[in-house]
Amino acid sequence: MTRPSSLVAGLFLLLALRCSAKMNVLFFVSDDMRPELNSFLGPDFPSPVHPKMHSPNLDMLASKSLVLKRAYVQQAVCSPSRTSLLTGRRPDTTHVYDLVKYFRKVGGNFTTIPQHFKDNGYMSVGMGKIFHPGSASDNDDPISWSVPYYHAPDTYWETNRHNHSWFSVNASMEKEHPLPDKQIAQHAIETLRQLTPAAVSGRQPFFLGVGFHKPHLPFIAPEEFFELYSPDDIRLPDNGYAPVGMPSVAWTSYGELRNYFDIAKLNASGAINTTLPPQVVKDLRRAYYSALSFTDSLIGKVMSELETLGLANNTIISFWGDHGWQLGEHGEWCKHTNFEDATHAPMMVHIPDKTNLGIVTEALTEFVDLFPTLVEAAGLPPLELCPEGKSTETMLCREGTSLMPLIDDPKSPTWKTKAFSQYPRDGNKVMGYTMRTDRYRYTEWAKFEGAPTYKPDWSTLSGTELYDHMADPEENHNLAVESSSHSLVEELSKQLHAGWRDALPQEPRD
Repeated sequence: MTRPSSLVAGLFLLLALRCSAKMNVLFFVSDDMRPELNSFLGPDFPSPVHPKMHSPNLDMLASKSLVLKRAYVQQAVCSPSRTSLLTGRRPDTTHVYDLVKYFRKVGGNFTTIPQHFKDNGYMSVGMGKIFHPGSASDNDDPISWSVPYYHAPDTYWETNRHNHSWFSVNASMEKEHPLPDKQIAQHAIETLRQLTPAAVSGRQPFFLGVGFHKPHLPFIAPEEFFELYSPDDIRLPDNGYAPVGMPSVAWTSYGELRNYFDIAKLNASGAINTTLPPQVVKDLRRAYYSALSFTDSLIGKVMSELETLGLANNTIISFWGDHGWQLGEHGEWCKHTNFEDATHAPMMVHIPDKTNLGIVTEALTEFVDLFPTLVEAAGLPPLELCPEGKSTETMLCREGTSLMPLIDDPKSPTWKTKAFSQYPRDGNKVMGYTMRTDRYRYTEWAKFEGAPTYKPDWSTLSGTELYDHMADPEENHNLAVESSSHSLVEELSKQLHAGWRDALPQEPRD
């Protein structure tokens, strides 16, 4: 029998190494992106009033991913949401409700997603905005990464960021002042090239976290992306008023947007049932869409390099936006609420050979579900459910559920029945707890006991909300104030108080 040549033998060895290599993880994050992507079109799309969206790269990723059309964040603002997802714990465990506190100081020494992969032999590399930067993460949680963290130089855009709420950047300005997200994408591409030899040979897999800042305010994008959206195609929201019967505690006066100089000049109060001038609303919506499409293009560049390097067949790709965003619906802006548009965000996971044909689920899912999903998809030992009453004392555990069963059965009858979010008011003295069921969103704004208990006092409420998504998908009528809803409110209140553990998926029966 003829012995194979050294070249053929080398190819067989390379193939064997690839087959035995651990899965890499490419972990994309976008800031303030609501699920306004073509792949999310349908009853769960954030607004019925929108132009044709240009999101070809995320739509392509969705076509080979598990797409979670009803994924909900645990708190609709950057640091609490990111902290919750990255630790797999809910805000009442992390004790992070603002943009300042660091979970390792106020919650517990929890293992994060990138840290867990690092601890399991992965090269963990991060760039852009993954954790909320600064004090909220002790400068990007250094223990989570194998190498120093990367932030794009941003002197010009950071210095001038409050001059205008949006900006279309022409080529000459972009050349003079490079956009940070473009620099992050290029750094991701260069990093992939550096990581490839060790990953392909099987010596060391990688976990690469790439966080983009847009479409966060200010809505900045190259002018080519503004050209995708004709001003004639931009429309006003069809519900520019607060929900009928809404308690005032549910509202935020969107100070984040009103701090921009162009908006401040309008003297907008942000009060309930006030609104911005129609043209301002249209301009902001168009700029947001443009910034979203800009981010989509950058994700496409990084994924293209993954293909070029021969890594696509052995790399898990996840994408998520850290929360939703209100674009004038109800006259409301930004996040900072418990409304559907603030708590509902995009999330998808591509797992080679398992999701290649694309899987779409309408099951209720939560951002705390991503940690155990990535662990299981990568073939690492599954995470244990956090012990009740001892979650803050446990370094590694989960308060979510692996999404892997939804790959086999996207309509699983045993899946969780509710998704939970929350938002504080009045200096954390009131906490709005909201529960999304298949049909309803139910919210109670309860007196909140902070440290050391971090528990609501359900006997003292500042307001109650109930929205029927079958009849009222835009949440325009608060049914909780109607006497006819009394028995339904009582039932949903019991379910809310029972909490997330009571809504976990049913254990399989023999």
